[in-house]
Amino acid sequence: MTQLSGNQKRKMRSAARLYAVQALFQMEHSAQTVDAVIAEFEDHRFGAAYEEGEMQEGDPALFEQLMQDAVNHQALIDQMTDRALVAKWPIARIDPTLRALFRAAGAELTQTDTPPKVVISEFVDIAKSFYPEGREGSFVNAVLDHMAREARPEAF
Repeated sequence: MTQLSGNQKRKMRSAARLYAVQALFQMEHSAQTVDAVIAEFEDHRFGAAYEEGEMQEGDPALFEQLMQDAVNHQALIDQMTDRALVAKWPIARIDPTLRALFRAAGAELTQTDTPPKVVISEFVDIAKSFYPEGREGSFVNAVLDHMAREARPEAF
C-alpha cells in the first residue's frame, strides 16, 4: 500500500465531508437507508470520473463515521442547530442543503476529536462551494461557531 502525504490525507478528509453533506441531502429526499447511501457513494462517487472531471477520492472511514453519527445523533444535532439558529428559523425551515451540512458538521463536532476550528473552516468552505454568490458562508460560520462552543466549550 502506498503512503499518502499529509496533503492527500487532508484532501480525502475534505472530500469525505463534502460527500457526507451530499449523501445526507440525498437521504432526506429518498427512502434510502444510511447503509445504502454509504455503499452508493463509496461505489460510485469516490474517485469516479465524469465529463466535468474526476471526483476526489474520499476518506471512507471519516465518511462512514459522519454518516452514521449524523443519523444516530440527529435529534441531538438538530436541537443544537435549532439553538444556534434564530428563533424564527427552526432547522425544519432552512434549506435542505444547509440542513445536511449542519448535520454532518454537528456529527463531527460532537462525535470526534477534530479541532472545532478545523470543522468550522471545512464546512464553511463546503457552504461556499454550494452557494458561491451568497452570504451562506458567513451564516454557516456563525451557526457552526455557536454549535462548537456548545459541543466543545473547552476548545475555546
